Amino acid sequence: MSDAVDEIIQDVAGGGEVRNHLGLIAAMTREFTATRDADVMAKTGLERIMKYVGAEAASLFLIDDNGKELVCSACAGPVDITGLRIPSDAGIVGRVYNDRSGQMVRDVSKDADFGAMVDEQTGFTTKSILCAPLSLGDDCLGCIEIINKKSGDGLFGSDDLTLLETLAGAATLAIHNFRLTQQLVTQERERHELELAAQIQRQLLPPAGGPEFPIHGINMAARSVSGDFYDILPLSDGRIWFNVGDVSGKGMNAALLMAKTSSLFRCLAKATENPGRLFDAINSELCETGTHGMFVTMAGGLFDPSTGKILMANAGHEPPLLLDGYGEQFTFFEAEAPPLGIMAGIAGPEGYPSQEIDLAGGSFYIFTDGLTEATTFGGGMLGIDGARALIREHAGESPDLQLNSITGAVRLPGQSLRDDLTMVVIQDSGSSDKKPSGAPVPESDDAVSGQILRIRVPAKADRLKVVRAGTEQAAAFCGADELWTVDLVMAVDEACQNVIRHAYNGWDEPGDIVVDFIREGSSLIVHLMDFAEPVDQSKIKSRDLDEVRPGGLGVHLIKSVTDEAIFVEPPTGVGNLFKLTKRL
Repeated sequence: MSDAVDEIIQDVAGGGEVRNHLGLIAAMTREFTATRDADVMAKTGLERIMKYVGAEAASLFLIDDNGKELVCSACAGPVDITGLRIPSDAGIVGRVYNDRSGQMVRDVSKDADFGAMVDEQTGFTTKSILCAPLSLGDDCLGCIEIINKKSGDGLFGSDDLTLLETLAGAATLAIHNFRLTQQLVTQERERHELELAAQIQRQLLPPAGGPEFPIHGINMAARSVSGDFYDILPLSDGRIWFNVGDVSGKGMNAALLMAKTSSLFRCLAKATENPGRLFDAINSELCETGTHGMFVTMAGGLFDPSTGKILMANAGHEPPLLLDGYGEQFTFFEAEAPPLGIMAGIAGPEGYPSQEIDLAGGSFYIFTDGLTEATTFGGGMLGIDGARALIREHAGESPDLQLNSITGAVRLPGQSLRDDLTMVVIQDSGSSDKKPSGAPVPESDDAVSGQILRIRVPAKADRLKVVRAGTEQAAAFCGADELWTVDLVMAVDEACQNVIRHAYNGWDEPGDIVVDFIREGSSLIVHLMDFAEPVDQSKIKSRDLDEVRPGGLGVHLIKSVTDEAIFVEPPTGVGNLFKLTKRL
């Protein structure tokens, strides 16, 4: 006990004035601030309050995390009741906690809420009680209770209650500040641990391969650490192990399970050539050591660049996609077994099934649900159709550029990802004799499909001059003549005006219009996409030209100067997509 507090207590015991109350409060507040041990702070504070007031015993009750019970966290006096738990609505302490006001019970035998259980168990006799809440704004941390005044008749007075309430205020601030400090310390420690975990995760990812390497991957964490992972492990004979995994859950536990699964894959892959057996061994190890209720979805296997074939297993993961060598047809490969870490032997006596896939000059894409659940610029989720559209759009790029383009399209500026996103692409660079039989062969370079131009503008009339200029450039790129170009400009301009007038009509802030110009053989395709509510297509039709009234001729104009004008399903499932086709 500090000298300052001792002097104040001795002064009061010798008949000192009430002015010394403030000195006691100030001295105790300084000591509370300097204390780093919550238990020591509570016990020392209670002893000083008890001695200052001249009481036989004192207790500190704090509300538990559930708000259901008051727990004695410290006590002073002849009986140790530390750890005693009472319902938050029971007894004198519970009454004070709920009323948020200090109370004095001069004679507990006349108070119906007094519980004599502790007295009966310990032999201690309670005569009088003072109890004050630890109030902080609208919240209450608990109560301080002192028992039996030593002097006189053993009963407390109103001055004692006023003093206890003042001391309780100082104790409340001390406890609150201590908890805030502990939270900051914990947060800083967790931040450091997360940074360390993120660094370890980055080190577990494989190094990027060169431009000619057939497998490339990317991992983007939604938070500082990721529950996703991928690995690429070349063997000495030229074959390459690969995987993509996704751990259920978030945070540190998911990161640790990710690191464990990734390490098991890399270690055990060196002892087998069968992905199914490998997955079964990883599953057994995860189940044996425990995963805290989490599991891992994973797709992976062995790729042989010399044959263009993959031997793959899929443990409950998103279906990988195979895009054929002409960038036209997708094939899905559904999971044939449950995730890893749920139960040993869950895939059956034969283990996880493996399947052989011939890429035949195509590209194989494995990704986590962070791609399909990513937010698009229209506000909805990308979905599997949107993922296919993005993959097809960038299929002509190199594998590493494809990954950057696809992930960049769903990582919107100023927004974080909904979930970790990981993606691996395997590209078969085999010769043309490996192309799928029956696949169409482009007639010439002029007929090769491909995007020419994309324009995105706000749906405002004064921005349509940008769209008109872009339409002229796309037509010029295809070698179209002047009259052909004029017709297309009129059609595109009219369609954009319809979006402004009808789709976004009534919006406080206009949305955007995205216009894509795509060359497909001997035709130029124009996609006009908005992000408004879907239109009722049954109400969009040309009116009879003999009908004399304003408006309604836009649809007739568009259809008269193009070969096809139809609504199609937008790739994101949001808004409207109007497709114009005009043969060159």
